Amino acid sequence: MDVGGTFTDLVALTPEGAIEVRKVATTPEDAAVGVFRALDALASPAIELLVHGTTIATNALLERRGARVVLVATRGFEDLLWLRRQDRAALYDLARDHPAPLVARGDVVGVAERMGPAEVLEPLTEGEVARVVVAVRALAPEAVAIALLFAFRDATHERLLAAALRDALPRVSVAASHEVLPLFREFERTSTTTVEAYLRPRVSSYIERLDGGLRERGIGALRVMTSSGGTRAPAAAAAHAASLALSGPAGGVVGARLVGAAVGLADLLTLDMGGTSADASLVVSGAPLADGAGGVGGVPLALPAVLIETVSAGGGSIARLDEGGALRVGPESAGAMPGPACYGRGGE
Repeated sequence: MDVGGTFTDLVALTPEGAIEVRKVATTPEDAAVGVFRALDALASPAIELLVHGTTIATNALLERRGARVVLVATRGFEDLLWLRRQDRAALYDLARDHPAPLVARGDVVGVAERMGPAEVLEPLTEGEVARVVVAVRALAPEAVAIALLFAFRDATHERLLAAALRDALPRVSVAASHEVLPLFREFERTSTTTVEAYLRPRVSSYIERLDGGLRERGIGALRVMTSSGGTRAPAAAAAHAASLALSGPAGGVVGARLVGAAVGLADLLTLDMGGTSADASLVVSGAPLADGAGGVGGVPLALPAVLIETVSAGGGSIARLDEGGALRVGPESAGAMPGPACYGRGGE
């Protein structure tokens, strides 16, 4: 099962080796509804295993439709997401800039603490933890990302802050970098943790609804495709939303590899055109290329993933003229409702 921004596609394999295919329109208000409609259209509803690829995380990043995140960072490093690695977006284009971070600058809270590589340089006091909690609560976030210096070496300070914020804001998702990506490189760790916080409320809510509906239909097991081409159980997928950033596109590459193997081709260039995005990848010597420091929509994401270049230009991408009269395409998509202009469902 693959849920895209426009269509939801299902391929069912019967014990006898027969294949059933169902395609329904994705339901933007709740993508799980489209999944249930596709399943209900099957001739044989008995399902032992459902492997599910979804672009809910991909499209949220491309269209900037995630949660409002507050970032908690070591004092003095509040601008890390804006400084990046001081590389240029395009080497010879002076007018080009990187996409804006997922966090507003006013939604970054600095913490008076400092871990070094071998010891605590500035202790985190109870009073400072209380101050940070008050500051974060005042910003009314939908999710919180915590990324402190050297937390991959010693996560004591991050654990204290995470516990305090989870107690004070029980309805708000809190992502700490030592839980998301306990590796060195401050910018990539901070960016990846921010992506996790940005996506988790939307992804976890969707998986919870989906898993509940599947259980009601008697489906034995659900596995969710990850960016690396593997799968996770529902609870693990909900708690690691950033790992689903390329869930749908990764499934396309895995499928292309199998098609190549079936016709005796081990080296492939794959192109997966959807309604919201177009995704290109390479299969070399029968294996998809892997990437551990890529990104989606210009947002760095340092998690294991199939190497995929995704652009926000699909069959339903909205074309418009910008302030200077130049033609722009995307990242906004007409999705399944009203869908592309040829659907005749209204829209401009």
